[in-house]
Amino acid sequence: MTSLATRVVGTGEPLAFVHGFTQTGNSWLPLLHHMTTPVCATLIDAPDHGNSHLSLSLTETADELVALVSQQTLVGYSMGARMALTAAIAYPQAFTRLVLISGTAGLDTEEERRQRVASDEALATHIEDAGVEAFIPEWLANPMFAGLSTENARINERLTNSASGLASSLRRAGTGTQQPVWNSLHTLAIPVLVIAGQNDKKFSAIAERLHSLLPNSELHIHPNVGHTVHLEDPAGCAAVLDNWLQRTQR
Repeated sequence: MTSLATRVVGTGEPLAFVHGFTQTGNSWLPLLHHMTTPVCATLIDAPDHGNSHLSLSLTETADELVALVSQQTLVGYSMGARMALTAAIAYPQAFTRLVLISGTAGLDTEEERRQRVASDEALATHIEDAGVEAFIPEWLANPMFAGLSTENARINERLTNSASGLASSLRRAGTGTQQPVWNSLHTLAIPVLVIAGQNDKKFSAIAERLHSLLPNSELHIHPNVGHTVHLEDPAGCAAVLDNWLQRTQR
């Protein structure tokens, strides 16, 4: 039995959702509110977040996702997209479709990964020292979240996370810990929807690279939003997801 906390919302086609760093599974509720496709959504609290009080690496998280939501469409945002992609590559038959919002297949070089591990360790220590209430506003002041309104940021929800949990997440499942899977993307045969925000130049470029290497993928660069596509424009993102789900039904 999996140890990840979940909330199941709605009835219909099974979709599972994995959120980004500092969020919880409930961060997907605005998107679900605007979707027209009937879905049974499993909202997963990622390791070290929400009510998932355990620390896991990306590969361990992949194992948990397969145990929990196999044979579903798996949707991930940012950190959650890295977790979802890790799971889909490790278990290519486990999921029916994949949606990657502002995700990456990893840093290319060992030196890049080493530097990221070091910077994430420094950030983890800062979170432990500062506490969640001080850190969350700092985190959301990041330029990548410039398009995210205070209302859409769901700050109170983020504040339910603990400093020790967020620090552990960076250490166990940060971007620097991700083994790059760029060279394995061609093996993933399931339909993949790759989404990034037009104003997020870094992840738009990554999305284009992902799309070029995934054999059964579609690319959507969402206009007038940044990194948090589904929070900045939940209605527009929902429409994109609805359209793709309807066109890729088996």
